[in-house]
Amino acid sequence: MTHSTETREAARPRPPRRRPPARAGLAETVRFMATHTLPVFVRGVASPRFGVVALYSRLNQPAWSDATLRSMRARHGGAPVLVRGLSGEMLVLFDEEDVARFFAEPMDVLAMDARDRLDSLSVFEPTGVICSHGRLREDRREVNDRALAAGQDVHPSCAEYQRIVTQECRPLTATTVLGLPGLRTALARISRRTVLGDRAADDTELAGWLTTLRDRANWMGRSRPEASRALYARAEERIARYAADAPEHTLAARALAAPCPEGTDPLGQTHHWLLAVEVCAPVVLRTLLLLAAHPAEQDEVRAEIAADTPGLPRLRACVRESLRLYPIVPDLVRVTRAATQWRGVRHPAGTTVHVPIGFHQRDPERVPGGHLFAPGRWLVPGADLDPRTAPFGQGPGRCPGDRLGLLLSSLVCAEVLRGNRLTGARPVLDTGRPLPGILDTAGIRLRLGRP
Repeated sequence: MTHSTETREAARPRPPRRRPPARAGLAETVRFMATHTLPVFVRGVASPRFGVVALYSRLNQPAWSDATLRSMRARHGGAPVLVRGLSGEMLVLFDEEDVARFFAEPMDVLAMDARDRLDSLSVFEPTGVICSHGRLREDRREVNDRALAAGQDVHPSCAEYQRIVTQECRPLTATTVLGLPGLRTALARISRRTVLGDRAADDTELAGWLTTLRDRANWMGRSRPEASRALYARAEERIARYAADAPEHTLAARALAAPCPEGTDPLGQTHHWLLAVEVCAPVVLRTLLLLAAHPAEQDEVRAEIAADTPGLPRLRACVRESLRLYPIVPDLVRVTRAATQWRGVRHPAGTTVHVPIGFHQRDPERVPGGHLFAPGRWLVPGADLDPRTAPFGQGPGRCPGDRLGLLLSSLVCAEVLRGNRLTGARPVLDTGRPLPGILDTAGIRLRLGRP
């Protein structure tokens, strides 16, 4: 009897054992924090601290982070790894298929409202898309996408934006040395004119308010929250006044042009648009630096500009490549809204999922010439869908302003290069070696000369 019972028990199917997650050990966690997570926080989560960036450039800080991530990937066989971060435990993705899934998941499964991000940005854009979720997020995203003409390479207001860029770039090409201060001034004025109209062009006070709010967001919303809310209210009132009679080509007018779902503030993204366009300044400067270091590529781009090639595809590819090498957002974070499985391991709802996209985009093991400037890669059909190189993200969480940002950045680069040649640059980049992992953008100087 006992033997028979034991036989039946042995034959009965057992439920599959739940696989334990790959988890970083103490030493690995400390290394990850010291070389990857903490440097991102010190550099600035919402607004870069250029003094810190300059220090990181001298120390080649990204090399430390890359070494840590390569070691973690090798030790765990490319599996997602649970690691302790500044705001709690997160699941770090290393495999290309996992990253592709990260981009493809719908927003009701992988949401963009990581708690630390909400805390840091809630004082800056409390009614914006990034601080929303569920139906409200979709409603706000619809208004946002309509204004930005998301997914369209040529914005309906392109002709007006070209006129604005041409006018604002004249002071840049009137000098022989170009640096970040001049470009920031030009892009700030372009930003206010494209978002709110010409009446806002000289409103540096509004720009200062928004910069103050963004700098305070670096402290996760814990720096003077009451003062920040009061400052936001002043900025909101000023923006509403400009938007009331903004020309139809502006983003504010486009946002107000159609009825919005109840509870949706059509101007809730205006703060984001204004500073997002200003962020194009360092993107433009880094792109021009790379072109100065690659004269053959500069010749190709200048020929395209001289021929008035529609869309400037070669120049856009150069801007994309600079963003691959030096992404605005080097780490992407989502939070699961439901229980999910990654590599057969179940993770509960509320799990933070982290993709170090800056690392993936340069990884020479997965991206040919990962540390080199090769803009031709973006002219290959389907390059925009490669999960290994996604400076704007992909899928439902893709940046809706990517096409507009590329358009404005390309137009500014074209104005600088039209009739001019970059004849000298600092720092000098050695194109025969891997490009540095970070650039001291504030220290870049470009010399403009006649061809």
